[in-house]
Amino acid sequence: MSMSPPIAAEGASCEISADLASISMIANGESRVTLTAEKLRLSCKCAHCTRARFDERFPERFPGIAIVEVADLGYGLNISFSDGHNRGIYPKSYLAKLAEP
Repeated sequence: MSMSPPIAAEGASCEISADLASISMIANGESRVTLTAEKLRLSCKCAHCTRARFDERFPERFPGIAIVEVADLGYGLNISFSDGHNRGIYPKSYLAKLAEP
């Protein structure tokens, strides 16, 4: 099992790319991790997305999806997407897991 460094809990620096297609964050140990907007949208675990997966209504792809807003909640990030979805909270431990190769 590979372990990526955890995302810094305090003072985390996160940046949305100029084209709004990805977000990069500093992990503990000063390494930078980058996640695409599509990967984040596909990985949302909110109740709405979980139910859509259960009902087999969840899309397989989100081409052209963009990150439009990020709110740091301390323990995680609330990310809003260009399709209007803004319900997902991504705990920093989950973001670190998503960043693993």
